[in-house]
Amino acid sequence: MTIEPPRDNESIMTSQPQPLNIQRVDARSGATEILQQLRDKLSPRGDVVSPRGRALTEEVFGKPLSPIEVVETICEEVRRKGTPALLRYGKALDKADLSADQLRVPAEALADAYRDADPALIASIERIRDNVAEFQRAILHRDVSIKTRPGVTLTQRYLPLRRVGVCVPGGAAAYPSTVLMTVVPAQVAGVQEIAVVAPPTPFGAYNKDMLATCHALGVTEVYRVGGAQAVAALAYGCDQIPPVDKIVGPGNLFVALAKKHVYGTVDIDSFAGPSEVIVIADDTARADYVAADLLAQAEHSPGSAILITWNDSLVDDVHDELVKQVARLDRSELTVDSLEAYGALILVRDQDHACELTDSFAPEHLHIETADPHDLIARIRNSGAAFLGHHTPVALGDYAAGPSHVLPTGGTCNWAAGLSSNSFLRSGSITEFDKSALNQIADDVVHLAEKEGLTAHARSVTIRK
Repeated sequence: MTIEPPRDNESIMTSQPQPLNIQRVDARSGATEILQQLRDKLSPRGDVVSPRGRALTEEVFGKPLSPIEVVETICEEVRRKGTPALLRYGKALDKADLSADQLRVPAEALADAYRDADPALIASIERIRDNVAEFQRAILHRDVSIKTRPGVTLTQRYLPLRRVGVCVPGGAAAYPSTVLMTVVPAQVAGVQEIAVVAPPTPFGAYNKDMLATCHALGVTEVYRVGGAQAVAALAYGCDQIPPVDKIVGPGNLFVALAKKHVYGTVDIDSFAGPSEVIVIADDTARADYVAADLLAQAEHSPGSAILITWNDSLVDDVHDELVKQVARLDRSELTVDSLEAYGALILVRDQDHACELTDSFAPEHLHIETADPHDLIARIRNSGAAFLGHHTPVALGDYAAGPSHVLPTGGTCNWAAGLSSNSFLRSGSITEFDKSALNQIADDVVHLAEKEGLTAHARSVTIRK
């Protein structure tokens, strides 16, 4: 669905009609209202659904429901009824008529997919696994123990979660990369049980490349279930799928809303919306590179792609490259929809203005294509993942570099972090005092406890003096 771009005579640069109707915003004198409208589009509200989605909702539930109501209904039924609810929604929503014993992908199907896979694909998976593991091991939290004074030992220790669930999309495309970017960090953290769920579709749990990737990584639990019902099954458990401690991985709006719904019963990675990229570019940037980087995120559809530059001519050059390059893409029509609904070419005053706007957007991906990208990234706080220089496209992070591509979106990067090996650790403290150390600190504890009226707390210390 294409959303008409907002109009503002003072802040949108006029130009002749173009085949690609992407916003061209002159922000040098303001345009904050338009920029906020762009940000609002990228924040999923849970109240927008396509005509096809509305029709399916009425078919399955017998009445029109909002996405939030759909998710609440599905999650509650899966919580109460377990596997029968999973099977019912799999048939109604995914047209998959499965029995209970068909929910889990058999071990031989995983092995067959691996055996039949393109050897070049398996070699790439193994190299990427090693890249991701090397980075995730390097950043993994280690236990810290200090002796603050004689007789006192304070420790912060980190323990891996016992069991996690991974959501792998499978609607419009297959995503073996998501398996790598979620499973490998969990394995590095020491998680012993990893359950992968994917919709029962040709791009999901029946996709041999995805199954081969699971087998290559040693994942033995893969289930043919997707959507909100998969999230609910992972959170609450049923006779076919044991519950997990945390749910991670991307998905559509219903998956995101379901993760939000079950948070508190289990942990989740984030509440994610459409994919996003901001490219900051100057006169050293090549327009064809910049256009290719914008298209790479827009083809997610929905996917936001925004150029911020203080180079007037680059706006025109990138626009022309977008028109030229988008025509060559397999997902050309969908990508155009994304660019027109969620994209923008923004002209700013200078580098400082570019950094200011970028921080206000807090984008999922930030690509800085300037003469000195290190100078700019030092001035920008809010981004999920940053890519520096003319030869570091975001696709490197999506597929192979090492950091996970599961990142916060929708302007949440000012407080949320991307997925990493540390996301699968639970930390806790260990405190140990001997008698002498207790006596030294006892008066301070007693003073505060008595001020709060908690005399039992105070006595638990004084009784030992």
